[in-house]
Amino acid sequence: MTDLLNTACSITQRGTLRLFSDWSVHGEENVPPMGPIIVVANHVSNFDPPLMSASFPRRIWFLAKKELFKGPGKWFFTAYGAHPVNRSATDPAAYRWALQKLANDQCLMIFPEGTRSRTGEMKKAQPGVVRLALKSQAAIVPVGITGTNGMNSPLRVFSPSGRLRINIGRAFTLPNIEGRPSPAVLQSMTDMIMGRVAMMLPPNYRGAYGPDPAGDELQTGPTDATSVESNIPTS
Repeated sequence: MTDLLNTACSITQRGTLRLFSDWSVHGEENVPPMGPIIVVANHVSNFDPPLMSASFPRRIWFLAKKELFKGPGKWFFTAYGAHPVNRSATDPAAYRWALQKLANDQCLMIFPEGTRSRTGEMKKAQPGVVRLALKSQAAIVPVGITGTNGMNSPLRVFSPSGRLRINIGRAFTLPNIEGRPSPAVLQSMTDMIMGRVAMMLPPNYRGAYGPDPAGDELQTGPTDATSVESNIPTS
C-alpha cells in the first residue's frame, strides 16, 4: 500500500507540475542508483516534500513533524512513507526507524533546519542528520529547493505554480569519527553539510550559510571539488 500510494501521488504531482508551473530538476545523475542515501535540503514551504517526492529519481521516505499524524492524516502520511518525529525533544523511535530504512538501502529525506523558513533564507540546522550519517555511513545528497515560497496550503499540490527548481548536488560521505563526537564536532559537520546545500542555492536563499557558504574547505570536501557557481543552473 505504501509504495502504491506514494507512486500514484508522485505521478499525479508530476502531471500538475508540468501543467501549472515552470518546473525543472538538475543533477539527477548525482544520485547513487543504489545503496542508502540521506537527502538533505533547505525547507521553505509545506510543498517541499511532495515536490521532492515527484522530482527525485529514487523513492523517498520522510521524517515529518508528529503534529501531522492526527485523524485521517495519520493513515495518509504513514501510507505515503512518512514517520512522525518529535521536533522538540529526542525521539529514539524516529531515530531507529530512520536507521532501519538506511540499513535496508533506502533513501531518507531530512530537512535539518527542523521547520520551514518563513523568509526563504536558510536557518541554522540541528545536528541530528550528522548522527544518522555517522551511524549508518550512508552517503549524503545535498539538494537546493527554490520557488516554493508561500506554497503552504495543502491545495497547492493540485495547482503548483511559479518557477520551481530542484538542484541536486554530488553525493558525499562524512569521515569516520572514533568515539562519541563532541558537540563542537557535530556542529561543524552540520554546518559543512548545510554549506553543501547552500551551494545548490542562489545567494539570496543561503541565509545563515551565505552569501558564500563554500570557501576553500567546502569546495574541496569529501568527494569532489566542484565550485559554487557551477552547481546553480541558470535555466
